[in-house]
Amino acid sequence: MEILVYGAGALGGLVGGLLARAHEVTLVGRDPHMRRVREDGLRIDGEIDAHVRPRALTDGTHRSADLAVVTTKAYDTDAAARTLATGEYDAVCSLQNGFTEERLVAALDPTVLAGTASYGARFVEPGRVTCTGVGEVVVGPLSGGNDPLAQRVGGAFDEAGIEATVAADMPRRRYEKLAVNAGINGPSALARLTNGETLDGPGGEAAREAAREVARVARADGVGLGDDEAVAAVERVAADTAANRSSMREDVAAGRRTEVDAIYGAATERADRFGVAAPTCRTVASLIRAWEVGAGVRPAADADEAGGE
Repeated sequence: MEILVYGAGALGGLVGGLLARAHEVTLVGRDPHMRRVREDGLRIDGEIDAHVRPRALTDGTHRSADLAVVTTKAYDTDAAARTLATGEYDAVCSLQNGFTEERLVAALDPTVLAGTASYGARFVEPGRVTCTGVGEVVVGPLSGGNDPLAQRVGGAFDEAGIEATVAADMPRRRYEKLAVNAGINGPSALARLTNGETLDGPGGEAAREAAREVARVARADGVGLGDDEAVAAVERVAADTAANRSSMREDVAAGRRTEVDAIYGAATERADRFGVAAPTCRTVASLIRAWEVGAGVRPAADADEAGGE
């Protein structure tokens, strides 16, 4: 299968590199990372060891492939969609945090599949990514049910040795993923802890309550996700990735903008829409946005507007 991975940083580099073991893969990312991949190939170490030579580009316009996998930060979704709209693809699959698929659907003609990825990935240096934890990729139709195209995409991941599940219950899985992100990302970033330390220590109370709030929003949206199920998902992921640092924790450590809007904004906007209280998600979001403003990676006016979601 011809596959384009748009947003080849940590996760995109790992997934794209693993896919390149069995498919014709094009990575789209930034220099100097892409330049080093062109020169020396992509090295994957950690839990998985591989050295592959996918095509590596910095310009994703006017490309074509059977599948485009989107792994950018959620706040780059609209830019990714505009770029992908110039090309031709049979399917587009998001492995991003947050609820980004609807924005891709609005901008693109190909079928957009929902996806999740529980692999741990860390960008080490240009041309090299580390797999910090082996997980799985789940794909399926955005609205649920079965789709032969989703089966084909899941099969492509399997062929490359990536544990893959084709799911008919993606609406529920998307909310479960949001609960996990809300439970781990903000508390771990604020406390500067690993995933395991966040759940095991005093921050675990806030993490579990954030997950419960997302579950209540899901049920108000007609998606069956129980409070205990959401908490169990957070605890399971934290245990499986105990030594890892969440993506938001990494962003804060590096002084970068976070995905607070895509995670907590998605939860609080839907909470407002359905009349559900989400005070923990709101508080965590406010604190992360306050850090962004103080760090100079977010305009104060933008934080004020986002805080009203």
